[in-house]
Amino acid sequence: MANIKSQIKRNRQNEKRRLRNRNFRGAARTAIKQAHGAVSTADNSQASVVAAISALDRAAQKGAIHARNAARRKSRLMKLLGKAEAQPAIAKTATKTAAKAPAKKAAAKKAAAPAKKSKSEK
Repeated sequence: MANIKSQIKRNRQNEKRRLRNRNFRGAARTAIKQAHGAVSTADNSQASVVAAISALDRAAQKGAIHARNAARRKSRLMKLLGKAEAQPAIAKTATKTAAKAPAKKAAAKKAAAPAKKSKSEK
C-alpha cells in the first residue's frame, strides 16, 4: 500500500481509468467477434465490419488501445472481408471441378495402397 499522498491519488486515478478503458476495449473485442461471425456466415458482414472499425477507432481515440493496434486490427478485418467477398465468385467455379476431384483422389488412393494381408497369410 502506498504511503505517499500523490501515489495514493495516482492509484485512485489509475483504477478509474482502468475501468473506463475496460469498457472501450471490451466493446471493441465484442464488435470484432461479431464481425468475424458475420463474415464467416456472410450475413450483413459489411455493416458489422463497419461497426467493429468504429469501435476500434473509438477505443484508440480514448486511449484504451494504441492507434497502431487499432489500425492493425482494422486492416485484418478489411482483409478478411475482402477475402469473403471475393470467395463466392471463386466458390461457384470451384464447386463444379471440386465435385469431380474427390472421386479421382479416392480411386488413386485405392490403386496406390498395397493390399492388406489377412491373418492366415501372416
